[in-house]
Amino acid sequence: MPQNLYIKAFESISCLGSSSTQIWNSYLEGEPKFSQKEIKNTSLWVSQLDQTSKKQIQALKKDSKVYKNLDHSVLMLIYLAKKLKKNKHLNFLNAGVNLGSSRGATETLERAYEEFFTTGQVPSLTSPTTTLGNLSSWVAQELLSEGPTISHSITCSTALHALLNANAWLQAGLAKSFVIGGSEAPLTDFTIAQMKALKLYSSETSKWACRSLDLKKTSNTLVLAEASNLFVIDQEPKNAIAQVKGLGYATEKIAHNISISKDALCFQKSMKMALQDAHLESVDAIVLHAPGTVRGDFAELEAIQKVFYKSPFLTTNKFMMGHSFGASGGMSLEMAILMLMHQKVIENPFYTYQNIPQKLDHIMVNAVGFGGNACSVIVGI
Repeated sequence: MPQNLYIKAFESISCLGSSSTQIWNSYLEGEPKFSQKEIKNTSLWVSQLDQTSKKQIQALKKDSKVYKNLDHSVLMLIYLAKKLKKNKHLNFLNAGVNLGSSRGATETLERAYEEFFTTGQVPSLTSPTTTLGNLSSWVAQELLSEGPTISHSITCSTALHALLNANAWLQAGLAKSFVIGGSEAPLTDFTIAQMKALKLYSSETSKWACRSLDLKKTSNTLVLAEASNLFVIDQEPKNAIAQVKGLGYATEKIAHNISISKDALCFQKSMKMALQDAHLESVDAIVLHAPGTVRGDFAELEAIQKVFYKSPFLTTNKFMMGHSFGASGGMSLEMAILMLMHQKVIENPFYTYQNIPQKLDHIMVNAVGFGGNACSVIVGI
C-alpha cells in the first residue's frame, strides 16, 4: 500500500526524444516514429532513438574507455543518470536503485556469442558486461549511491514492478528514496526473429505499423522499440511532480506461455487492487499496455469492461513508439505523468469516439509480461 509515495523526477530516451519538451511535442504530433531496418533481406519497421539522441549516446561511448565496452541498454541508462544528477533538489547518497530489462545486454551478448561461434573465444569483459546486474550497478556508480542496488526481469512489466519493489523498501524504512525504471535495446536480428517466430511482429507496410487498440486488425502488429527510463521515488511531498496513489499486481494461471486469458484475469485483479489501494472507484484515463497484438489488445479491453462500470478514457503510446519490452511500463508511466502535468490526453487514432475528460486527477497505467505478470499503477496530482 503506497503511503505518501511521490515521483520527484523522471528522464527517458526513445524515438520520442530525450527531453520532456521534445517528448511531449512528439505526443502532440501524434505520428508514428518508426524507421525501416533490414533483417535478413526483409525491411521491417522498428523504433530507434531519434538522431540527436543517437549522437548523444555515441558521444557518451567515446567519453570513457570503460563505457565503450558497455551494452546499449546500459549506456542509455548512464546517459539518463547524468541528466538526473543535474537536478539540485535530488540527493542520491542513500538512494536505492532498482532497474530491469526483459532481455538485458542483448547486443553485447549476441556479438560475444558470434565471436565465440567463429573463433572459440569471447572478449575478456563478456561476463561483467552481459550480466543483468549491469543495469543498476552502473547507474548506482554514476549517481554515487550507497543504497541497495537491484536488477530484475519480469518481462514486459519489469519497469512497473521496480516501482512495487521500491515501495516495499521505502515502507519498511530500509531506504529514503529509490531510482527505478527499465531499459531495453532489442533491435537485433536474433531478437526480432524471435518475435517473428511467435507470429507477433508487424508486417504492415505503412508507417502506422503498430495498430495498438485497433479492434479491426486481423493480424498481430507488434513493433520493437529501444528505450530507457528513470524515475526518482520517495515519501516526501516537497518538489513532487506526481503522487503514486495505488498499486496493484497479479499473476494468472495460463494455458499458453506467451498469452493472457481472453478476459485478462490478471489485469482484472491488478486494476481492482490498485483502485482499492487508492480508495477510488474509477480513474479519468488509462494508459493501456496494448502491444498491438490481436489477443493482447482485446483481452485488456475485456478486463477493463469487467472492472469499470463506465470506461475511463483509454489510450496507448505503442502506436507511436512501439513496444520496448521491460522499459514499456516506464514509458507509459511517463506518458501518464506528462498528461497530468499538461492536463491533456493523447488520443489513440485507432480507438476513437470517446469522451475527452475535462480534468485529469487520476490516471492508471497497465503493463503485463509473458507469463501473465500484470501490474497496475495509479498516479495523480
